[in-house]
Amino acid sequence: MKIIIGSKNPAKINAVKNSFAYDHEAEFVSFDIPSGVNKQPFSDEETIQGAINRAVGALKKVNGDIGIGLEGGVYEKSYGLLLCNWGAIAARNMDPIIAGGARFLLPEEVAARLRNGEELGPVMDDYAKMKNVRKHEGAIGIFTNGMINRVDMFTHVTKLLVGQYTYQQNRLGR
Repeated sequence: MKIIIGSKNPAKINAVKNSFAYDHEAEFVSFDIPSGVNKQPFSDEETIQGAINRAVGALKKVNGDIGIGLEGGVYEKSYGLLLCNWGAIAARNMDPIIAGGARFLLPEEVAARLRNGEELGPVMDDYAKMKNVRKHEGAIGIFTNGMINRVDMFTHVTKLLVGQYTYQQNRLGR
């Protein structure tokens, strides 16, 4: 199976590879595919659309079996600003499959900066006094004290996607 990943972010690539650990013949190719949404998605809808755009774009970029897009975003609730993450699988002749994962409340100090137009990645670098947080532990790694990192979070989402995909393929006898 040839799997096209719509990102060059190592956390997202590793999450996809973790989800296909059972398939020793899987081939992985990754490309920087534009999300087609704001750099900082600010709703579930926008984050889902970004994941779908990356998955569909990945599949169009190169001939493969499936395209996978993963997108992190935030959304406002009465409790405050929460982090969200979504993924999508695109395959020919079927609608994209979507799945979401962990959600948690961001500290107001971070949330205020996002509401003012900044993007989570650079805000987290500044907040944690680290570089490339988004490519490693992510905000989730910082705020869970390392209990869950960005690879873990996106692996969960990708396993939800792969499980749905294989279920549909088995059901259709493919």
